[in-house]
Amino acid sequence: MSSATEGATAGFLVWRLSMKWRVAVDRAVAPLGLTHAQYVLVASLYGMGRSGLRPSQRGLADHTGLEPLYVSKLARALEAAGLVARTRDPHDPRAVQLSLTEQGRDVARRAIKVVQGLLDQLLEPLGGQDSPRTRQFTRELATLLDAPLDPYTENDEEQR
Repeated sequence: MSSATEGATAGFLVWRLSMKWRVAVDRAVAPLGLTHAQYVLVASLYGMGRSGLRPSQRGLADHTGLEPLYVSKLARALEAAGLVARTRDPHDPRAVQLSLTEQGRDVARRAIKVVQGLLDQLLEPLGGQDSPRTRQFTRELATLLDAPLDPYTENDEEQR
């Protein structure tokens, strides 16, 4: 453990790790014309498309954890770049469905390969992507993601 993280809280370490990951992915996918957030969208669309899904912007927002308005903004930029097609949902005219173009699928495949290389590097200290430690770490991250976070808890009422 480095001196910068010794004695740090779990929240601080989550913050540092998320920033380290975001910066690394941003740098890695920049040569492909993507930001980290755009990568999340194209990689998610790639995976969903391979499963036969064509999500709405709202569905993609729910899947990625990004705000719907942000997904809409990102989708417009990716559409302008020729990577994403946005079409009206035939069952709900208010909804917009998203899919990758052929160029988008090509960029997604290349970006996923690059990010998988980063993930290999990140998880190497735990024994690699397929190690028991990594599987446990992944389960623990999923547990934390499933835990509700409410900034207005009963304890906060006393402080207001």
